[in-house]
Amino acid sequence: MIKIKAIGICLIFLFLQGCEAATAGELQSRLQNFPKWEKSSFPQPVGDLAYPDWMAGNWQVTSTLLDLAAPLAPDIVTPGFEGNRSQLNQPLSFAVRFVQQSAIPRLKLIPRPVKTMLVADRAFNSLNLTRAYLGDRVIAVKVDPNSPNRQITFLRGEKQLVSIVTGRATEKTADDQFVTTEVFQQLFKGGKLPYFNSVESTTAYQKLTTPNPAIIADQVTAVYLSPQDPDYFTAGSRPVALYRYRLEFSPPPSP
Repeated sequence: MIKIKAIGICLIFLFLQGCEAATAGELQSRLQNFPKWEKSSFPQPVGDLAYPDWMAGNWQVTSTLLDLAAPLAPDIVTPGFEGNRSQLNQPLSFAVRFVQQSAIPRLKLIPRPVKTMLVADRAFNSLNLTRAYLGDRVIAVKVDPNSPNRQITFLRGEKQLVSIVTGRATEKTADDQFVTTEVFQQLFKGGKLPYFNSVESTTAYQKLTTPNPAIIADQVTAVYLSPQDPDYFTAGSRPVALYRYRLEFSPPPSP
């Protein structure tokens, strides 16, 4: 039996998806097929994600792990999987926000209207999310100022998790629905040996007519082995771990 040693950490990043369009219904179909899941190819990321206007502002998110699966167990088990069973049906709450930013830089020599788009505050959202799971073990989250597709999470003990987006897509099936997917490479540094994997996160957001929650989302995160892993070819296109979450977005608590 081959079992990857647990490093006691499984970081799942939300709100990092990008803006390339997918075939209508393709991403939604992937969610409906859970837990049957295989790796798919998505376009390389370009720029940042433009979220729908109804996601603007500050939110309190409640995330609940509803289901998890290890399709290749007991032969191959991803780090942290067994420990994550204790999180089943245990809601976690954290703050997130979505802000306006310039979509096209203004050139001084060529006056033109500045276009804006709604994006996630990546550093703020990821820091709050990871601290909800890991507490004060998380020191900081920094996004590369030259690319929204690369970020580093700094952990106590001089450990780091480097996350680089390698593929993404979105689809809009209705005015009140928005589906995103993103694939990113993760490198965990600071242990005895660096650990690599690939993660795909697919999320379907839906605007509600109620204020609390105002938005709900169905999210599936799939963890794949990276080409550096000795079991990469054994796993093939199959994930080594799957997690399904329900997200609820509500107005932030009154001060």
